Amino acid sequence: MKKQRLFPVALLVGSLVLSLLAGCGSNAAPSTNSNTPQTAPANASASTNAGSTPAQPAAEEKMKLVHEGKLTFAMSGLLKPLNYKDENNVLTGFDVEIGNEIAKRIGLAANPVTNPWETILQGLKGNKYDAIIGSMTHTEERAKQVDFTEPYYISGGQIFIAESNDTIKSRDDLKGQIIGVVQASTHKEVAETLTDKEKVKGYPTDIYALQDLVPGRVAAVITDRVVGTSAIKNQGLKIKPIDEVLNKENIAIAVTKDNPVLTKKINEAIKSMIDDGTYEQISMKWFGANLLK
Repeated sequence: MKKQRLFPVALLVGSLVLSLLAGCGSNAAPSTNSNTPQTAPANASASTNAGSTPAQPAAEEKMKLVHEGKLTFAMSGLLKPLNYKDENNVLTGFDVEIGNEIAKRIGLAANPVTNPWETILQGLKGNKYDAIIGSMTHTEERAKQVDFTEPYYISGGQIFIAESNDTIKSRDDLKGQIIGVVQASTHKEVAETLTDKEKVKGYPTDIYALQDLVPGRVAAVITDRVVGTSAIKNQGLKIKPIDEVLNKENIAIAVTKDNPVLTKKINEAIKSMIDDGTYEQISMKWFGANLLK
């Protein structure tokens, strides 16, 4: 009899437990093994990128040009065969041809112009032209004022004397002698170490200085090796070099410091000219040698 009374109670307790378990299961997360498709919220993508801005391509930096669509570059126009005016008054020479090729590779029209050498840096900084492609030596002092590209040729100061001069054999023989140099050139400083300061004579161009050697108005001239060599070959001047090159000089293109994009593009153009052989062709045409070697 006792057993029969306890059975209904046990059954009632078991029913209550099952009910409680069923109630808890209604709030549980769906099983990962459920076959019910799970649909992502419609705005899921938007919420993932919330607060972030899609990356935009950087705007291409632009060159600063004096004349739109043109590369305007300056030189003295008095440094044959590097830069000078031909019989038709057209600028020509090694520097001009290098500048023309650089402009073409940058995608600009070439616009060579002249400016007196003494004020050529001031003209660049005053935005009269975009660059100086006029056989300018890269020096620390000049680099304080402008930026320089990689060199487009290598030269150095060379002493030249009259072909008939047998008394001057080396730089050691120049003490007390009159030495001719181009005004405002780096050769002036060198000349002052080889002779008395008052014995250094300035000229507007190298050619005028070299022409004064034969009549004896100067005992020696210090100029770029390529200039003196060209004067012998192309103009028939009766002069000769003595001693070794005084100092190696990197001849580069000057650009204003606020125009780094142009400097970069010029460097890229020079490199491509060297790589494809165009540079050597131009150099051989004017000097019979590769001026970067």
